[in-house]
Parts: sequence; structure tokens; C-alpha cells
Amino acid sequence: MHLPSEIFGDVIVVHTPDEFTADQGEQLAPYLARLERRNVVVDLDSTEMLDSAALCALLDAQDLLRAESGRVKIATSNPANRKILEITRLDEQLEVFGSVVEAVKSYR
Repeated sequence: MHLPSEIFGDVIVVHTPDEFTADQGEQLAPYLARLERRNVVVDLDSTEMLDSAALCALLDAQDLLRAESGRVKIATSNPANRKILEITRLDEQLEVFGSVVEAVKSYR
């Protein structure tokens, strides 16, 4: 798995694909664990299809990175994705920000 990413100091921003489903979801946590940064922002803005396996993968990634003193935060201004995070109550388990900039700044 390779996802486009950007580094901002000690934070890495990972951009998810258009379709973030079970295929990509099961690879997400191990992929994030291999990155050189432990503070991760997952950018869901371009994702148009988000399924339950992908949501579980976000929680798995959070657990894995927390064990390594890291954190996962979500950035999305996409109304559909924000609604999915709200309905599933993942917004209560993961910090969700309206933009990548806000999420990166929150690590300071």
C-alpha cells in the first residue's frame, strides 16, 4: 500500500483514496505503523466511498499508533464523510477537524 502523503514537522498527512473500503482498510494500520512519523492526520476529503471496514481500520490505526506513543486525527470538510463519522460516533473516538491545516496545528 502506498498513499500520497505530506510531512509537516513531526506530523505526516496521509490522503486516502477515492474509495476507502475493506481492501485498503485492512492495510491502513500496518501502513501507518511503518511511516517515519507517529503523529498522523488522515485526510478524507477526496474519499467518496467510505465503508465500515475503513472505519474499523481508522480505529485499529489509532490503537496501534497509541501503543507507539502516536496519534491519529481525521481531517475532512466532506459533508458526507463528516455525517458518517457522526452517525457511527467515530467523531467521539477520533479527533475530527474541518481541514488538514487545523488538524496539523492541533498537534502543537
